[in-house]
Amino acid sequence: MEATMTTPKEKAPSRPVNSLSPVGDWTIKIIFALYSLLCIFPLLLLVMVSFSNEQDVVREGYKFIPMHFDLSAYKFVFEDWHNVLRSYGVSIFVTVVGTVLGLVIMALYAYPISRPDFPQRKFFTFFVFFTMLFNGGLVPWYLVYVRLLHLKDNIWALILPLLVSAFFVLIIRTFFATTIPGAVIESAKIDGAGEMRIFFKIVLPLSMPVLASTALFSTLNYWNDWFLSLVFITKSDGYISVQYLMYKTLTNIQFLMTHTEAMSVIGGAAKFPNETVRMAMAVIGIGPIIFAYPFFQKYFVKGLTVGAVKG
Repeated sequence: MEATMTTPKEKAPSRPVNSLSPVGDWTIKIIFALYSLLCIFPLLLLVMVSFSNEQDVVREGYKFIPMHFDLSAYKFVFEDWHNVLRSYGVSIFVTVVGTVLGLVIMALYAYPISRPDFPQRKFFTFFVFFTMLFNGGLVPWYLVYVRLLHLKDNIWALILPLLVSAFFVLIIRTFFATTIPGAVIESAKIDGAGEMRIFFKIVLPLSMPVLASTALFSTLNYWNDWFLSLVFITKSDGYISVQYLMYKTLTNIQFLMTHTEAMSVIGGAAKFPNETVRMAMAVIGIGPIIFAYPFFQKYFVKGLTVGAVKG
């Protein structure tokens, strides 16, 4: 009796359980594409209006395509280009130095309070959390920096007040406690590594996602800040940020537009760029910070692909 050979039926390749159907996949792509366009259109309109003629903007309103290409707004802003370049240098220096120093200090504070073997971790965690609930007020805050630390008309007055954020410290601490495997730290200790070597060689490379996120928000805080220059810098040729310089220019424009005597001196409101200058200053203010996003995005992707503990 001959044995009959049976071949199993070929099964059609099944789609993974968590994968979307082609319709759902294209729907999500279209939604995100529309959302991206909604984010890009205001920025594009901002740039186009800054290159428009002031009379066209007053008469026709904002348009994506300028009726007459005009650089009057940028000529007005860069008429005193020495102050603009100096303010740019101050903002870049404050942003880079403040972000790097703040990130190192916050990570150094968050690492011990994330370790379960640190006896005083609850006290120091509450200590930093308490600063999120209560503060001394604006006047004591000002007196500490001016009378005690003598930071008036000083570049460090633009760095130290924003150096450490309790919220960022708690975020980094939570990431260290929930993501960094304890087995990695223990194995490094067995191999003879000290705490500082463990922190800089193991913990920080494994924490790139949270460090990049914190650095990005710190960069935005420093770059967009104008209040510290208003409070601590009193000299006209002092260390003022580009945002505060733009703020002063807007204030001067508003003053001129609301005083007929001043407008008569410069030839009337029709010859004075107002709306286009606002848009040009916004473009100048946000221009450099746009380049920070691709830089941090690289570290987002790199941090997500760092290896884990081997079983």
